[in-house]
Amino acid sequence: MRPRLSPEERRVRRQRAMRRSMFVLPSSITMASIFCGFSSVVMSINAAGATPERYFLWAAGLLVLAGVFDGLDGRVARATNTATEFGVQLDSLADVVSFGMAPAILAYRYGFFQLGIHDSHLRAAGWAACFVFTACGALRLARFNVQVGEVDPRYFVGMPIPAGAACVASIILWRPTPPAAAFQAYAFAAVLFLVGFLMVSTVRFPSFKKRAGSPKAAMLTSFGIVILFALLSLFQQRFFVGFFSAYIAFTLILNIAWKAGWRGMEPPHDRPDAPDTVH
Repeated sequence: MRPRLSPEERRVRRQRAMRRSMFVLPSSITMASIFCGFSSVVMSINAAGATPERYFLWAAGLLVLAGVFDGLDGRVARATNTATEFGVQLDSLADVVSFGMAPAILAYRYGFFQLGIHDSHLRAAGWAACFVFTACGALRLARFNVQVGEVDPRYFVGMPIPAGAACVASIILWRPTPPAAAFQAYAFAAVLFLVGFLMVSTVRFPSFKKRAGSPKAAMLTSFGIVILFALLSLFQQRFFVGFFSAYIAFTLILNIAWKAGWRGMEPPHDRPDAPDTVH
């Protein structure tokens, strides 16, 4: 017969059980991101028949949802002090599935599959564009993993892979009907090549992960979030393509301005002990 526990022992056991469950929470959120990426692939494969637009919308929306989960898992791990090396590796593998392979399959099925049946050159171009997107995403993740602690965390080196996947999803959310002409498909292939190049480039993209350091900055951040939600409510599906176009344009202009000597916004530091970094 098991010995009866005292109230204090039961309290300690509950605390230990709760602590163990807290370690599971971030990984569970990461698995939700993988589920969304996998489901997006399934929707892309199912996009056939007279109304493929419905499946493409679902596939693109699931990529956006995967991005939401990807942003939550790390924050939850830091908030609960349950960050582990296992969680870091799982998150990186999840990104390859949800933001590398899934958007590439969606892009191929959406932009090149149907027209490619009768145009072998277009099919080859689409195949190449989708592979380059996936390969650049994997390279971007590998570089990020080895640069942790060596670059200024206020900025990403190259476009983050979730943003690259969101660029693909935003186009499909904006125009869920597949391209009807070859020049539209080739233009879509050019976008995939461009996004892939940006992911492996050394262009510094603002990360927006650093917490506001003053009440004024916090107020401006909150105001910006409210504005974004208002624009999302106003433009709905068109919001995403406009937002990511503006994000890329702003980033490129900012990097050019730094090269020209502008210091209105502090440029990144490349040392782990540089000021204003977050460890």
